[in-house]
Amino acid sequence: MKNMLKKTIVGIAAVGMLAVPCLQAAMAEAIKIGAILSLTGPSFLGVPEANTLQMLTEEANAKGGIKGNKIELIIKDSAGDPEKAISFAKQLIEEEKVFAIIGPSTSGETMKIKKIAEESETLMLSCAAAEVIVNPVGQWVFKTPQMDSDAVKKIYMEMQKMKIAKIAVVASNDGFGKAGKEQLQQIAPQFGIEILAEEVYDKAATDLSAVVAKLMANKDIQAVVNWSIVPAQSIIIKNIRQAGWNVPIFQSHGFGNIKFVQAAGEAAEGVIFPAGRLLVAEVLPADHPQKALLLNYKNDYEERFKEDVSTFGGHAYDAFTILAKAIEQAGTDKVKVRQAVENMQGCVGTAGVFNFSPTDHTGLALDAFEMITVKNGKFVLYNK
Repeated sequence: MKNMLKKTIVGIAAVGMLAVPCLQAAMAEAIKIGAILSLTGPSFLGVPEANTLQMLTEEANAKGGIKGNKIELIIKDSAGDPEKAISFAKQLIEEEKVFAIIGPSTSGETMKIKKIAEESETLMLSCAAAEVIVNPVGQWVFKTPQMDSDAVKKIYMEMQKMKIAKIAVVASNDGFGKAGKEQLQQIAPQFGIEILAEEVYDKAATDLSAVVAKLMANKDIQAVVNWSIVPAQSIIIKNIRQAGWNVPIFQSHGFGNIKFVQAAGEAAEGVIFPAGRLLVAEVLPADHPQKALLLNYKNDYEERFKEDVSTFGGHAYDAFTILAKAIEQAGTDKVKVRQAVENMQGCVGTAGVFNFSPTDHTGLALDAFEMITVKNGKFVLYNK
């Protein structure tokens, strides 16, 4: 992990600070794209995102850029800190004069800088999942992960099949955890689900056995939903199994990185969660509209970075792809590019097929998800 992070940071420096000035002499005008990503800190979401953006930028520039304009990628490591995200957003907009911002990695950071993007009329394509990012819809802020509410519905639909009606909800104490817990609460009655217990844990926690003990005291709990994007989500899985509790564990779509499975070890076996099809690309039908793109991205990423692809890198892939497609269509007029994104239909990405509108700045529906489980330490389709 440390070696990969070091390589990533070195790569960012090369792209953002050294390589681009050399290119500028040969280009008429570069398009500056800023990215605010959590490369360090309590989560490693930003590493695959940065790797992906670096790879796509180099590929685009090798082909002459986007519509004849080379890309200058400037990545800032927020370490998952909302205050740093605010500072970097202002720096990228006011000093670097970026054309658009990709990221942040986390929901809490995104919510902190959403107003900055709107007031400065800077297009922002967030890699964070919380539905509140785009609800209510703003003018300049979009996101590429699927909606929290759809993830909750997929989980509850599976619970209905399993005759599960009484559950516990645990969530990390960050923006993603808070937003997801609210969706779980709001949607539960629609599916006849009763939440018997709720617990919130620190995103930097290393032992959650006390939380597990409190939950186990309620003998009516039939399943646990663990909503998080931080490594601590693996801790609670381990603690549940270490306590001998064989309750079904459901995770959010924030579980889509094999490193979370590796951190939980054997305890991750059988965990169920909704995610995009990137994690199971190989088993999709040959004529599936996403299959070719998913396999191309997966193979390119894994060959270059020597690690498994993740849905988090996929969110950055989608943000870059959507932005590039809009620039190809509308040129470098910011207002026209924003409009092109908002009206984009049928854009195939890693998270699904995007269909944006003035009232939908996520562009994905319930069918963007598959239910996935862990078998022998690998992601596989659930009940398939």
